[in-house]
Amino acid sequence: MEFKHYSVMLNECIDMLDIKEDGIYVDCTLGGAGHSSEILKKLSEKGRLIGIDQDLDALAAAKERLKEYNNVTFVHNNFYNIKEILKELEIEKVDGILMDLGVSSYQLDEGERGFSYMKDAPLDMRMNREEAFSAYNVINEYSSDEIYKILKEYGEEKFSRRIAERIVEKRKIKPIETTFELVSIIDECIPAKFKREGGHPAKRTFQAVRIEVNRELSILNQTIEDGIEALNKDGVMAIITFHSLEDRIVKVKFKELIDPCTCPKNLPMCVCGKEPIIKLINKKPIEATKEELDNNSRSRSAKLRGCRKI
Repeated sequence: MEFKHYSVMLNECIDMLDIKEDGIYVDCTLGGAGHSSEILKKLSEKGRLIGIDQDLDALAAAKERLKEYNNVTFVHNNFYNIKEILKELEIEKVDGILMDLGVSSYQLDEGERGFSYMKDAPLDMRMNREEAFSAYNVINEYSSDEIYKILKEYGEEKFSRRIAERIVEKRKIKPIETTFELVSIIDECIPAKFKREGGHPAKRTFQAVRIEVNRELSILNQTIEDGIEALNKDGVMAIITFHSLEDRIVKVKFKELIDPCTCPKNLPMCVCGKEPIIKLINKKPIEATKEELDNNSRSRSAKLRGCRKI
């Protein structure tokens, strides 16, 4: 299957990065290389792009798409390790970092990956298929309370408790092995009137399990800190999120870095000496245009936030 991925808010991202032709840029989520392709078009031969992805299929597709460029380095890794990646490449500072936190269209549409509730496949959902831990482990090995917590926190699912308990009941009979088995369990737990609200009834559960499998939220805080530390003065970080939990983490972390002062609020002046590290590029998140939404409904929940290193 051809690797396809619609590059969400492509022009907005490129504008925000404010690319210097001789600069060094990092695409933390290379995917189909849509964003990276546009970055490279603006770089001179002295400029450099580092493309990171934990999905080998994505890397293979990106290498093919970007084969005419000699100033791109491909890295099979998780962007959580950005500090180690740059150290290994002997790069001290970079001029821009882009993170697109969405699942690619390819991963959603490729049935065997187990990301989609619309296609029957083994429970998988691993971005990096070299990792052993998968959705099967979450569904068949986590306790009812652990599953409930994941569905509640990561999926904001109203019927988290009911779904978690039913999963544990069903797996006592036999392991839950496929996406459609899980969809059937979820379907049993959600009253008919709620199935007509907010899309497919399995959407929130699948999102939550995917986040847990790939540690998507737990790695985000530290990655933002490490990435900003690696930026040159005036360097830019741009992040596209796709659900409220991600967006909240980015918003709060940016706020902390804008005002890192740890002094008690009742002190008349700051004595800790911690100064702002970044400034916001956009106070409110940028959202997809109507034209983009007409072409790609998956960009509906996307939000773009950016900051510049002081």
